[in-house]
Amino acid sequence: MAVPETNAHEIPAGHFSRLLKHWRSVRRLTQIELAADANVSARHLCFLETGRSQPSREMVQLLGSALDLPLEERNALHVAAGFVPPYGDKGLAAENLQPVRQALDFILRQQEPYPGIVIDGHWDVRMRNQGSARLLKPFRDSYEMENGLADNAMHVVFHPKGLRQFMLNWDEFARQLIQILHRDVAQGSRAAAQLLDEIMVYPGLSAEWRLPRQSATSSPVMTMQLAKGDYRLAFFSTFTTLAMPTDAALQQIKIECFFPADDATAGKARQLALSPTPGR
Repeated sequence: MAVPETNAHEIPAGHFSRLLKHWRSVRRLTQIELAADANVSARHLCFLETGRSQPSREMVQLLGSALDLPLEERNALHVAAGFVPPYGDKGLAAENLQPVRQALDFILRQQEPYPGIVIDGHWDVRMRNQGSARLLKPFRDSYEMENGLADNAMHVVFHPKGLRQFMLNWDEFARQLIQILHRDVAQGSRAAAQLLDEIMVYPGLSAEWRLPRQSATSSPVMTMQLAKGDYRLAFFSTFTTLAMPTDAALQQIKIECFFPADDATAGKARQLALSPTPGR
């Protein structure tokens, strides 16, 4: 799905009408369709989009829900209408989210001896288990990336001096991975839109990857095949998100768990877990 040229983050606060029209266009809804979904009159919706009427806080919430906006964009819609954003945006650092951090840590420990990481809305790795540190250490030690980029899951895959140099099936893997980023953009993630622009400047990326496409593959899962000399690993991964979060940053959290795609990788993970030398 092509996204209209107007970007939500380019629309300043106080311009609710423009932001509403932007998201209706992104969702490919007519005014009549959105009005029906929100259970409001098409006439009133038209007045909101032209600025002839100003929305109440309840109306902003109703339209944000009808448009299925992520919490970050519902906050932006409230700000554009002149209201205080209703959803927190502190993410994992918030003091009241200690139970969430404990739950994430529990999930990562249960994933041992295989890798597991927690990724935020910018695709920065916020937490990782010892399995991730142990198994990926030989590759991470060879990264030659700018400060901070080595902790970003997307940059690590696409940067020519990151994990990409060790990935045997990089073209296939990256082609599918970037479509996940496109889905984030289509859902309204500003961070994903910025990250996509940053990724596309790397050498060797097809111009076609700038557009969302349905990837054709004969495999039921996306496998990552890594090799550094005789050290070889093969994983497929799963993404898990938190159910019904009320924090905008927390809504974007992903838990990625890696599972061995062959017996050799499973054996290597068990072997390293018994090693007295800790991972990093």
